[in-house]
Amino acid sequence: MPKLVAPDGVKIDYDDEGTGEPALLFMTAWCMSRSIYAGMIPLLAKKRRVLALDWRGHGESERPKTDFGAEDLINDCIALIEKSGVEKVIPVTSSHAGWIGIELRNRLGDNIPKIALLDWLLFPPPPEYVELVQGLNDENRWEATRDILFSIWLEGVNNEDVIHFIKDEMGSYGVDTWMRSGREIGGCYQRGGSPILALQSMDPKIPILHVYAQPNDPGYLKAQQDFSAANPWFSVERVNAKSHFPSFEVPEAIAGAIEDFASQP
Repeated sequence: MPKLVAPDGVKIDYDDEGTGEPALLFMTAWCMSRSIYAGMIPLLAKKRRVLALDWRGHGESERPKTDFGAEDLINDCIALIEKSGVEKVIPVTSSHAGWIGIELRNRLGDNIPKIALLDWLLFPPPPEYVELVQGLNDENRWEATRDILFSIWLEGVNNEDVIHFIKDEMGSYGVDTWMRSGREIGGCYQRGGSPILALQSMDPKIPILHVYAQPNDPGYLKAQQDFSAANPWFSVERVNAKSHFPSFEVPEAIAGAIEDFASQP
């Protein structure tokens, strides 16, 4: 696999497949590797260039000896874009990597013409969710909080790939990574308010697609559809999957939605 040497010397592992622009740049949430996209990348690389990286401290990338945060992840993405030589890049972001995608647009401007969001809690979070984020950043509560999240994500799920990903891969990350995730996610909420507010604050607006499977709540879908009706730059598509990790269950459906979105003028 190719390696990127980040500006501070950390080695970042990534995939680079296909040709054509705008390219797609796949980014994961915290405590994940890019294996979450393994079923989608070959499908999308048939028509365009696809880049996918493991964050520093994740997957096959180097584990830094010093602390890092969202700013480092943004810089890693910019370094990869520069190394690739692509002109136009569409970030494809899982969950809270959406904050990184928004900031890439703020910094790179027209080089980021669109953003595709996967499985993100777009509206202001309920108190219970805020408590979970805070719990991850507490050395006395992080493990119990992580286990609560795992139980939520695994409820009703029988897909072996999803179960393995949550229990074995996400479960392999330790206290430093999980506490860092809570700190950085909480910081993004403090700065941006909520994802929907951060998207609304972008000027000028660019096309945004949100693809998700859960929660299977008609009210959540309708709220997004109503927002789309008032803000035509935003669109939403719900796919039929039982977990918060639909890329394992229905990779073809998600890849098709992303390709349709990327190919629109």
